[in-house]
This record gives sequence, C-alpha cells and structure tokens, in this order.
Amino acid sequence: MITLYGIKNCDTVKKARKWLDEKGMDYRFHDFRADGVDADQVANWLDSLGWETVVNRRSTTWKGLSSEQREGMDRDSALSAIVEEPTLVKRPLLDTGGEYHCGFKADQYAQIFNHHTL
Repeated sequence: MITLYGIKNCDTVKKARKWLDEKGMDYRFHDFRADGVDADQVANWLDSLGWETVVNRRSTTWKGLSSEQREGMDRDSALSAIVEEPTLVKRPLLDTGGEYHCGFKADQYAQIFNHHTL
C-alpha cells in the first residue's frame, strides 16, 4: 500500500496529492497533525534515508529549535524531535511499500511509479 505522509495544508503535499489523484494512484494519506507518527516508522525513515534527508531544515519547526538542538542533531535526537513534532519531516514523505522518498517533483514521482507500478 502506498502511503503519502504530510500535512493537508502544505502546498507541496497538495501538489503531490493532486499528481497522485490525476494519475489514478491508489494511496492513503496520513496527516501528521491528525494521525501523529509512530516511533518505529520514523526510525525506518531515518535508517533508510538518513536524518539529514528526513528533517526539513528550512521549516518553521526547525527554526524554532534551540541552536543547541539544531547543531547537535543526529539520528537519535532527530527521532525524538520528529516524534514530538512531526512537522519537522520534509514533506511529503512517500512510502511505496518499504521504499521512501522525501519531497515532491513531478518528474521524480513519474520515475518512482514507472519503476514500481507500471
């Protein structure tokens, strides 16, 4: 099952959802704010992609962290921070069934889904 993680009012998430809908993709949307996050799932993302990819360092949430938190960020502190504040995740995060991708670009999604579903 394909899952798209994000928050519903994020413009990039809206673009990704529109792309998936227009292509007739069957997916589930998981809203971080409404549905929360599971520490085991976050650990999978971090182990697969690395915290530097998963954490959105341009987000308001990142900027709201103390300088000590930002400068000392590593996998374990990223895990704790994301579980506490899921909006730290670079959005959207796409799970194609064990393979993860952060962000959205139409050409990237076309490659992903040509590889996985067509």
